[in-house]
Amino acid sequence: METALITGISGQDGSYLAELLLGKGYEVHGLIRRTALYPESLQNIEHILNKVNLHYGDLATENHLSALIAELQPNEVYNLASQSDVRVSFDIPEYTGDITGLGVLRVLEAIRKFSPKSKFYQASSSEMFGNSKPPQNEDAPMHPRSPYGVAKLYGYNITRMYRDSYNLFCCNGILFNHESERRGKNFVTRKITNGIVQILAGKLDKLYLGNLDAKRDWGYAPDYCRAMWLMLQQDKPDDFVVGTGESHSVRDFLDRSFSFVGLNWEEYVEIDPNLYRPSDVNYLLADASKARRILGWHPSVTFEELVIKMVNSERSL
Repeated sequence: METALITGISGQDGSYLAELLLGKGYEVHGLIRRTALYPESLQNIEHILNKVNLHYGDLATENHLSALIAELQPNEVYNLASQSDVRVSFDIPEYTGDITGLGVLRVLEAIRKFSPKSKFYQASSSEMFGNSKPPQNEDAPMHPRSPYGVAKLYGYNITRMYRDSYNLFCCNGILFNHESERRGKNFVTRKITNGIVQILAGKLDKLYLGNLDAKRDWGYAPDYCRAMWLMLQQDKPDDFVVGTGESHSVRDFLDRSFSFVGLNWEEYVEIDPNLYRPSDVNYLLADASKARRILGWHPSVTFEELVIKMVNSERSL
């Protein structure tokens, strides 16, 4: 039986990846912070709690990570944990750098010292590209415009360095935005779909948002977790951009989601300047041709289908 360790298992991606691996017969272990042990924080994995093995810890200290990896000797390690809110990263840049950046180094050091045969996946981000000219592929220049993007770029580069220097099987998945019914409510797509339900229920009059013109390549999270797994099944480690090849603005997401329930978003949405980032990424568009060619990966859910899935899920909840 293959053994996998997932950091950030209770998050959107961690929960979908755990389901995928369980379906393939893996023994799944997850790293979880003490602050994530409350019921509402475990709702993404509540249905599989009896099938996975949870371990308390985080990416702030190497000693615990080392002991856990030395004990488990996992075949695969998926590092999905981070401080992942781009806007919040401007407020807590040091913490973001420590967890999202140096946390990657701590996992890699634990693998190097105690389980060098483990295959490692690092969740890199399209935010590393900043305002690099779209479409962005693996060779595009990287100019991150947030502490989160800078921290992710460190994690990306340290992963490549450990692969080259220590001959470890390390892969970067440069994932563009991917959403789902399990997306956190602090992310704009879920904020919109949750706001719609609150408006329909008469509990909310106005939805406050920031930059509506930012364009993102939005896909469906389970598709992207499949790409993560495929990367670690290759003969050689490499880095891959994962995205749909289509870009839509926040305004587009508003229009599709509100019109789906028969509402005009312009009657309910107001701009709050406080929600703007000090610097923003204007236009992200993935060129995932390498992933399609080598991994045989392709998205299965369109933008329209993603919006409908999220709105319908919100209404059922």
